[in-house]
Amino acid sequence: MKTNTAIMLGVLCTALATGSCCRQAPAPETPGAKTTGEVVFKDYGAGPTVLNIEDYTLSNENFRTTLWTGNNLQVTVMAIPVGCDVGLEQHHDIDQFLRIEQGTAQVMMGDSEDNLDFVREASDDFAIFVPAGKWHNIVNKGNTPLKIYSIYAPAEHPHGTVHKTQQEAMEAEHHH
Repeated sequence: MKTNTAIMLGVLCTALATGSCCRQAPAPETPGAKTTGEVVFKDYGAGPTVLNIEDYTLSNENFRTTLWTGNNLQVTVMAIPVGCDVGLEQHHDIDQFLRIEQGTAQVMMGDSEDNLDFVREASDDFAIFVPAGKWHNIVNKGNTPLKIYSIYAPAEHPHGTVHKTQQEAMEAEHHH
C-alpha cells in the first residue's frame, strides 16, 4: 500500500509541476529583432523600466547622463576621459554604488577631503561602494574612457540631468 501511495504522490507532483501556474510561454521572437533593444538616452522616470545597462554605459559619451530617477534611488551612466576624474565629492545622506564597465581607475575614499586614505585600483566589472558621508574620487588611470554606471540611494541629481562635461556638472552642482 505504501508503494502505491508513493507512486501516486510522484505522479501527482509530476502532473502539478508540468501544469504549474508559474510557467509562462516564451515570448514570440521577432525575426531580426535585437534582444538588447535600442539605446535611447533619457531619464525613464520612476516607472517600470528594463534596459541593458552595459549597452547604455558603453554607449554614453557624456560625463553624466541620468537614466532612471525613482523615489528612493537613481541610476546614472558616466564617461570619464583619459587622465580625468569624477571629481572629489561627498554625499552626506546618500549611499552610492558604482560599477566599471570599461577602463581602469584609481578609487580613493576617506573621512576628509585631504585624507583619502582608502586607495584601490579597479577595472572592468569591479563594483565600488561609497558609504554616505565619505569623501571620494575616481580617477581614470587607463588609456580609454572610463565607463561607469552609478546608483545613488536616495537620488542625487534632478530628474533628467545630463552633464556633457565635468565643468558643466560642477557648474550645475554650485547652483543647487
